[in-house]
Amino acid sequence: MNIPTPRRILFVVAAAAVALACSSSARAAFAKGADISWLPQMEAHGYTFKNAAGTTQDCLTILKGLGIDSVRLRTFVNPSSDPSNGHCSDAETAALAKRCKAAGLRVMIDLHFGDTWNSVGVQNPPAAWAGKTYAQTLQLMYDYVYHTMNVIKGQGVTPEWVQIGNEINTGICRPVGAVSNPAQMTGLLNAAYDMVKQVFPSCKVIIHVAQPQGTTAQPLLDAYKANGGKWDITGCSSYASKSNQPGVQTAVQNLRTRFGKPVIMVEVGGAVTKANETYDTIKLWLAGITSMSGSSGGVFYWEPEGYSPFTSYNMTAWDAATKEPTHAMDAFK
Repeated sequence: MNIPTPRRILFVVAAAAVALACSSSARAAFAKGADISWLPQMEAHGYTFKNAAGTTQDCLTILKGLGIDSVRLRTFVNPSSDPSNGHCSDAETAALAKRCKAAGLRVMIDLHFGDTWNSVGVQNPPAAWAGKTYAQTLQLMYDYVYHTMNVIKGQGVTPEWVQIGNEINTGICRPVGAVSNPAQMTGLLNAAYDMVKQVFPSCKVIIHVAQPQGTTAQPLLDAYKANGGKWDITGCSSYASKSNQPGVQTAVQNLRTRFGKPVIMVEVGGAVTKANETYDTIKLWLAGITSMSGSSGGVFYWEPEGYSPFTSYNMTAWDAATKEPTHAMDAFK
């Protein structure tokens, strides 16, 4: 291409600017996040938050000042009104997602497919889904995910990620979608995947396993892949200490290599009384996931903003006495 000299200079400068912008965008895409699903109920019960200077601020503002650029928000199907074990309906989650978007934060939606917590050892279907056949459960899955995605879309939010199931090492909606019924499990998850993509075609869908160093994470993903399972990112949760984080990271790297999917640590954390050690552990995760997944990866703390007596959970990152974030959160700066 023969471009006159003055215009050639402008062309080169413009091209360099575009390249720099693209490079900056790629670097910014790595997610530094936090699950903050308790936040609305904490606020409703009068809990407030202070920054490191002791000034009361909106929790989202404090988190952004610590380097957090993304949030993870869970959704229960028909939750109770219990402040810490319920709420998180699709409408409540969509409202919080709208608030987070307005604050300039990227959004991950975590679909539990239950009325309350589902985790590595518990995968109970919503009460209204219990006892249904596979065909009935499949239709319920299509309807629920399509409806929930549209509720979120109705608030003007496009999630960057949607996690279909939470710590699903043993399957989902057991016994119908148990890992021992891999074809049915895959059918249910693929239905969720398809409905996410139908409403949000560019959204990245996450399959989430706990304890990647254990004996159930890889077999779950093997079974899912063998039966035609679809996903974009592998999500992992680990509450490893500083001393055993390297071994867990090796297990995560093995999943990254085996399945060829970027990895996001959708849950990390440490004892609130050991903030310095947790700081070091988060730094290890940030470096490790960057090295294996680049700008497609990320690290999320679970749930930093919780503090006593709202919750007795002792792996948050907020000081109940000062109402300020602990040093652990400085790792995200």
